[in-house]
Amino acid sequence: MKKILSIVLSLSFLLCSFAGCSRGGQDNPSSQNITTVRFLNFKPEVANVYDEIAKTYQEETGVKLVVETAASGNYEQTLTAKMGTNEAPALFQINGPKGYANWKNYCADLSDTKLYNHLTDKDLAVTADGKVYGIPYVVEGYGIIYNKEITDKYFALENRTTDLKSMDEIKSFSDLKAAVEDMQKNADKLGIKGVFASTSMKTGEDWRWHTHLANIPVYYEFEDNDVDLSTNETSNIEFKYAENFKNIFDLYINNSVTDKKVLGSKIVDESMAEFALGQCAMVQNGNWAWGQIKNVKGNVVKAENVKYLPIYMGIDDEENQGLCIGTENFFAINSKASDEEQKAAEDFIYWLFTSETGKAFVKNDLEIIAPFDTFKENDAPEDPLAQEVINWMNKENIKTIPWNFTVFPSVTFKNDFGSALLQYAQGTKNWNEVKTIFVNRWKSESQ
Repeated sequence: MKKILSIVLSLSFLLCSFAGCSRGGQDNPSSQNITTVRFLNFKPEVANVYDEIAKTYQEETGVKLVVETAASGNYEQTLTAKMGTNEAPALFQINGPKGYANWKNYCADLSDTKLYNHLTDKDLAVTADGKVYGIPYVVEGYGIIYNKEITDKYFALENRTTDLKSMDEIKSFSDLKAAVEDMQKNADKLGIKGVFASTSMKTGEDWRWHTHLANIPVYYEFEDNDVDLSTNETSNIEFKYAENFKNIFDLYINNSVTDKKVLGSKIVDESMAEFALGQCAMVQNGNWAWGQIKNVKGNVVKAENVKYLPIYMGIDDEENQGLCIGTENFFAINSKASDEEQKAAEDFIYWLFTSETGKAFVKNDLEIIAPFDTFKENDAPEDPLAQEVINWMNKENIKTIPWNFTVFPSVTFKNDFGSALLQYAQGTKNWNEVKTIFVNRWKSESQ
């Protein structure tokens, strides 16, 4: 009986296998043979979009995409916890050279991947020793936003003291300074309260200065010294271009809607409202600011008049300088994952940024500027600041300023520098004191 039972069970198993009736059969949607890609997303605000992307991707390719999203501000902790488990992501994100330094033992070489070959500006990638370890998948840009309606009105004035005929002729700090100071003298004729919106210096609202504006002199100093951003070479800084930073910062606070002594109470939303209501001609911010502008009640700025100018501060050869364009969002593929999982991760990101279905998600749902040549003019976001960023990226012989603030030593450094800038604006600190704080805090926080 035992022998007969054994034979029956064996035959049953074989028949079931041929019929595909096991839970791992090829015809079963829950088959263990389906390739799975695990992706750890760090933006909670687009988690629902990735759920839809995962559903569509499996329908189109048969590959299962499992997207997990870290809680806001907890990406590094979540990634650390996941990497030591059987559910480690094959696809994850790093925030730049320092992120690569933290995760280099898990970052596969992406030099030969199909998506990297479509990257329009390969200088944006995270590289080390001639290899690529992070591919940027979204770019943003910032500079000086200006209202062309107001600047055109200035250039039409008969009594202006500059020979400039349009904003296109401004290609240096000296040009910018001359135009701004003359515009400030003619503020009443232009119908504005000041050339620049308020320099928001309230604690927590000063990131446009202690991070974004400071990025430019830091970039040029590191470039002069050929600093490897993924190493400890970034631990020391001279603030070589401190006077250049001072040039543009003084221009902002001395030709503004708001008296510089009360800037400590100003926030970013107020600055953007001043621009939207036509109270000023210019404001420093990124392309993400279009939503703030267009949604202000009483907005008078037309989309076609919203333009960008690079942040000039008097550094040599700045006539070829463009906007500050970069990202903190880089795809990395887990080198510890199996070859099959790595290939599946590579195939997914290629699909997302090259297929018509994937590109539709990128444009309409993720709403990002994708830095790949697979995106044509009609694939780009429609807001004017995003269009301006793309225009500047495509200008010939223009050097984009990358986002080196990803290597700034700490939030403490930024806050201390921001506090010093406010005290300088209020007249309670001199510029040498500000420079000393910048250099000393950078060093101590790096250590």
